[in-house]
Amino acid sequence: MTGMTSSARPLLNRRLAEFGTTIFAEMSALALQTGAINLGQGFPDTDGPEEVREAAVRALRDGRGNQYPPGPGVPELRTAVAAHQERRYGMAYDPDTEVLVTAGATEAIAAALLALVEPGDEVVALEPYYDSYAACIAMAGGTRVPVTLRPHDGSFRLDLDELRAAVTDRTRLLLINTPHNPTGTVLTREELTAIAELAVERDLLVITDEVYEHLVFDEAEHLPLATFPGMRERTVTIGSAGKTFSFTGWKVGWITSAPGLVSAVRSAKQFLTYVSSGPFQYAVAEALALPDSYFAAFREDMRAKRDLLSSGLAEAGFKVFKPAGTYFVTTDIRPLGETDGFAFCRALPERAGVVAIPNAVFYDHREAGAPFVRFAFCKQTGVLAEATRRLKTLGA
Repeated sequence: MTGMTSSARPLLNRRLAEFGTTIFAEMSALALQTGAINLGQGFPDTDGPEEVREAAVRALRDGRGNQYPPGPGVPELRTAVAAHQERRYGMAYDPDTEVLVTAGATEAIAAALLALVEPGDEVVALEPYYDSYAACIAMAGGTRVPVTLRPHDGSFRLDLDELRAAVTDRTRLLLINTPHNPTGTVLTREELTAIAELAVERDLLVITDEVYEHLVFDEAEHLPLATFPGMRERTVTIGSAGKTFSFTGWKVGWITSAPGLVSAVRSAKQFLTYVSSGPFQYAVAEALALPDSYFAAFREDMRAKRDLLSSGLAEAGFKVFKPAGTYFVTTDIRPLGETDGFAFCRALPERAGVVAIPNAVFYDHREAGAPFVRFAFCKQTGVLAEATRRLKTLGA
């Protein structure tokens, strides 16, 4: 009986039983097996700025961050985060009490939810949502209440009446993501105003995931929710270096918030990773101080890639929802005669040599996401061009 447990109880905590292996792991494995172009997981295929990479090397060689950094993050990075928020949005934060460095945005989300949610609390989240949201709400013992973004006039829109109706006496907080992954929606000033008014009226906390803040296109504008009336003291804002500087493996994220909320999140965070990414924190501090020209060029490069992939997908027969932000394009596969995104994505590597992600994994209401498939365009232009060439064979 070696290796057997003495109980019939499942080994995995029941709160996590529904999650299993992530779709990203499954699809990335498929990409390796088939040699397909991986437009599934959202990571760049080239490194970010050379001067930022060299800053990390310099920190390593100088012995900065090779031992445990301070729990809240190195002072240089906390100061740089505060300066970034002030320069871009006119928001003043105290680096010592209102900034906390985390192991990427994923840990920031986990620590914030574990800190702020009690068993039985309801958390209202915009659906489809990044997969860690559901898992972290579950680990905190909360109940997720999805409010679905629905297709309307070529984009996915929030129904504010549906949002209001989702809030009950058991609602503890709203979990907002803008620019929104996976749909590419950027919430408007009017929508954010309504969210802020609802949070103030019902005395709700808000966690707002803004990791794609520098990737907004065309007429869209990123407006931090914490800048709206009554929101600074109740909002935990999450940022990340991975998406902005194309060093996703460094796992450097942060929160900015009022002292009480930062202290609460730090209480949970210290028992997750304690600290992380020591030398990389110094490099990200330098990255945040890059001139505006870097951010403008980065955005323009991604906009051109968005347009390349979007037009290629449209030519291949997909209905394309052109994103206002992020580096993902959501498509509708029904014009191709398909209705099941899971089956479509599992077959796509063999059919066309490309990997994508079925949006249904980001929904509680799986049927609402069934025909939608997400492609990442944070890849080299030549890779995207080859992917679109392959996808055009679908209609052949």
